Amino acid sequence: MSTPSGPAPGPELEIVHLLRAATVDLSLHSARFAQRHGMHPTDVRALIALMDARRAGEETTTGRLGAELGLNSAGTTALVDRLERAGHVRRVRGARDRRKVVVEVEDRAVELGRSFFGPLIERSVELLRGYDDRQRAAIRGFLEEVREAAAAHTPADPASQGETRHRTTR
Repeated sequence: MSTPSGPAPGPELEIVHLLRAATVDLSLHSARFAQRHGMHPTDVRALIALMDARRAGEETTTGRLGAELGLNSAGTTALVDRLERAGHVRRVRGARDRRKVVVEVEDRAVELGRSFFGPLIERSVELLRGYDDRQRAAIRGFLEEVREAAAAHTPADPASQGETRHRTTR
């Protein structure tokens, strides 16, 4: 019997598995929010992206939102239309460039999210206060690097691998 390849078991792999489990649990929490409020999970991802942009003082066009979510133009338009009809976002002229149309999250949507996710966020902040500045910096650095690695990692498509293998063996 062969063993799967990959990293050797150890404390680092255990932390990676805990991160994966936390990611799954957070995703399920987000899915419950979406279901409770008649949204698609992509709607929630869009609202989070818009709230992050708002906190950073950035304007978000539909093109930028679609790129961030991995949606095509038609899908992004349908998403923004749906969120606008639900009263979660509005389209406005850009503050810096009035020719641009940007998407802004409504305060009502922020409050809806805060009422659901607030307790989890507060508990997470409380947990982080138990770590010193050096430990928080290490946690922040680790999470930033995992995000970068995830964004950069594109798993090979098994179908295209098979085609390549097939083509090279002819």
